[in-house]
Parts: sequence; C-alpha cells; structure tokens
Amino acid sequence: MFVHQTTVRLHNTDAAGLLFFAEQFRLAHDAYESFMESIGYAFAPLIRRSEYLLPIVHAEADFLKPLLTGDRLEIQVRAEKIGDSSFTLGYTLVRNGTETVGTVRTVHVLINKRIGESISLLPELREKLETIAQ
Repeated sequence: MFVHQTTVRLHNTDAAGLLFFAEQFRLAHDAYESFMESIGYAFAPLIRRSEYLLPIVHAEADFLKPLLTGDRLEIQVRAEKIGDSSFTLGYTLVRNGTETVGTVRTVHVLINKRIGESISLLPELREKLETIAQ
C-alpha cells in the first residue's frame, strides 16, 4: 500500500462547507500522481518524452461520510488488479487515521501515444504496481 497525506482545503468544498463530490476524484488523483512519482514515473517527463500515456478509462467513487475544510486525510492506494495492458487502483480515504470516509477506484490503460492503441504494461511498471497489490 502507498499512503498519501493531505488536508481538505476550502477550495475543495461547496457552499455548504462539505467536500464537493468531484473533489474526491481530485484528491485520489493527487495520491495517484504522488505514487507514480515515488516509483519513477513522474507525469511531466512521461507526458513530454515517453512513447506512451496512462489515461483513466473508468472511475467510480463512494462517499461514506462528509468531509469538511481542515479534515486531515490519509489516502491509501492499492493495486487491485494488474492486467496485460491495464491496472485498477483502489483508494481509501481515511480521516484522522481511523475513520474511512470514502473510496475511489480508477482503471488505467497503457496506450501507445502515436497510434492511440493499448500496449502491454512495461515490466518495470508492472513490478512497481505489484509492490502495492492487495
């Protein structure tokens, strides 16, 4: 499991002061970017210089409890499934280290940037994903 720490900011909330629904995806994506950077796949060089991309082709979320500005979150990231050309990540949002407040799931596909078709996961990427597999 990979763990990303963050805080709910004012700009993450709606007029009622609660986490705006789309922000749960943003928080999960921030955790995803931190994880990818930690394993040597930072997005700036990946987008600018690599021959492939990792678009999200499916995303879903469950909101279990409301979040407020200032809530401290731990976002736990796990590889739930690693396929030939895709992988599924699961995110658990935990408030104050004990209370699960939401979950997110994203499916990513490795595609050839030039032709836009899926390709097999790179062996080194597969190996890194296996380190956070359930």
